[in-house]
Amino acid sequence: MKEAKFDIKELLGVGFTLLVLAIGIAYGLDVMGDIKDDMGEDACAGNTYHTSYNLSSGDCYNSTATSHPGTAEYNATIDGMEGVSKIPEKLPTIATVVLASVIIGILVTYLWARFN
Repeated sequence: MKEAKFDIKELLGVGFTLLVLAIGIAYGLDVMGDIKDDMGEDACAGNTYHTSYNLSSGDCYNSTATSHPGTAEYNATIDGMEGVSKIPEKLPTIATVVLASVIIGILVTYLWARFN
């Protein structure tokens, strides 16, 4: 009879991978936010009527009115941030699938060694 052994340390790599992914996404979103602000400032600086950029609202403004920067670069940073921000919503599902795969692998290996 063959004996199969598993240690909890085998899951360490999976845990670190998920941790690094979460940290990378958090810093990536922070950098993308800074880029969005830079793109907004550049777009507003080139605007004839609204030359200042409001960081909190994301709009160009002057003393009387506001407008959206609306350049392709600015819109691309907004869309990129929205896309990347969807990944953390899926991390619990990814972790559940990985954990289920590990459990199924342990069960299959155990049963294979037991009945073979």
